[in-house]
Amino acid sequence: MLENLRQYVHELHMELPRYNLVVWTMGNVSVRDPESGLVVIKPSGVRYEHLKPEDMVITDLDGNVVEGRLKYSSDTLTHLYVYRHRPDVNGIAHTHSTFATAFAAVGRPIPCFLTGAADEFGGEIPVGEFTLIGTESIGEIIVRRIGRSKAIVMQNHGVFTLGKTGEDAVKAAVMCEDAARTSFYALQLGTPIPIPPEDIARLNDRYTNVYGNRL
Repeated sequence: MLENLRQYVHELHMELPRYNLVVWTMGNVSVRDPESGLVVIKPSGVRYEHLKPEDMVITDLDGNVVEGRLKYSSDTLTHLYVYRHRPDVNGIAHTHSTFATAFAAVGRPIPCFLTGAADEFGGEIPVGEFTLIGTESIGEIIVRRIGRSKAIVMQNHGVFTLGKTGEDAVKAAVMCEDAARTSFYALQLGTPIPIPPEDIARLNDRYTNVYGNRL
């Protein structure tokens, strides 16, 4: 089932180690098929270099395995909760990227100090409170706390990013780590200069609605 989507999700997973967002077996990407509503996600505990498209697990929105010989990711219930409550989301990425997760470790949002962060996220990246992995509770916090942002850092855990597509979610994960890294270094140098909120809104609107080409 969903052979092309499995291939696509596998390709997205290969982007995570390429951008140094994960180590060993950490992290995952899922994509919801808009037509069937089924979700394709990484299996649990498989190293990226061993991962194959046919290893991807297909579930329905209630967590029932539709196809797949391996156990699905321990974050699957989190992804499914978000999909059920955010019909605009069809892709989710989860990473433990170094700088963003450092902010998670101290329970701090990632500030919006630069135009690139304003473009992608429209403000600071919020932080969600700590909760244990493996249940829907992380998903509930994401839905409640993420607001209009594409990313959230979960305290003591890592990063979750949402997108209209799987590629959008992975891009947001890359940009989240970039924002966290530059924010960290800026804070070491001194007191960063804030961007006025109205300019953040203008930057985000331009990037969302004007920037680039629609191919």
